[in-house]
Amino acid sequence: MVLSALRKLRAGLGRTRESVVGRISAALKREVYLTDDFLEEVEEILISSDVGVDAAVQLTEGLGKRLRDQQGQATMEDVTRSLQEEVTTLLANVGSDPPVPATPVHVILAVGVNGVGKTTSIAKLARWHQEQGRKVLLAAGDTFRAAAVEQLSVWADRLGVDIVKQEMGADPAAVAFDALGHARAAGHDVVIIDTAGRLQTREGLMRELEKIARVVKRQVEDGPHETLLVLDANTGQNGIIQAREFSAVAPLDAIFLTKLDGSAKGGIVVAIARNLDIPVRYVGTGESASDFAVFDAPSFAEGLFTVEPEADQEG
Repeated sequence: MVLSALRKLRAGLGRTRESVVGRISAALKREVYLTDDFLEEVEEILISSDVGVDAAVQLTEGLGKRLRDQQGQATMEDVTRSLQEEVTTLLANVGSDPPVPATPVHVILAVGVNGVGKTTSIAKLARWHQEQGRKVLLAAGDTFRAAAVEQLSVWADRLGVDIVKQEMGADPAAVAFDALGHARAAGHDVVIIDTAGRLQTREGLMRELEKIARVVKRQVEDGPHETLLVLDANTGQNGIIQAREFSAVAPLDAIFLTKLDGSAKGGIVVAIARNLDIPVRYVGTGESASDFAVFDAPSFAEGLFTVEPEADQEG
């Protein structure tokens, strides 16, 4: 991950870091020693940042064990460093490097409920692939919302990428079919397919996603190569529920976590690691197409607990 992306990831965690580190610091100033009451307060602070109850208990127990050799007395630096190490360990398997496109056309399927920032996330992903020297095509597969098609078209114009779209109410699988045909003819390296976010109609969504996947598989070997679930960091524990619901509908390869910069609940990444077998691969850290980072567990843990004002200003 390049330095600028690391800074964006760190900057995106600013509100979560301010909430967690600030409250732990205030609690520590009232305690000369690491009492059970202090550890319980740390546990509550972690839960409030949406790391989840199980993960909060695990992290707090790890904190207590790491600091026992200091006779229960520790500085703020000791506490945050220990928590950073505990989170890094817990997140050891949560990251997932983006696959290198190995086929003539790399197909990405973006899924997620309405309102999570799916369209903007697709734009960020498209820009990132452009930066890797790849020719990108967008497919407006959410044909049930005029706004979705319009927004994706606006992003396509801004980024200078091609887009395939049809009339409202058209079959999303037909959009995917046309997009892949166009991609092969025009030499596109990556196709990103948007989908409708109608989780409340699971049966219909399942049929729709299965149909799109069948169309892709017929035209591209092993496609779709990435099925990404877009989650809003602000939803907190509801994101876990959404992930479970979507994984029951379609196999998910990874998560794209959005709006990290606007949330004090960045701890949801820890909860995902503790409760789901789905890696976090990408993170949205702002509203522009460049506000994007490939997820990196050690950098996430550092950004969650380490306060360095100068680095924050640069990010």
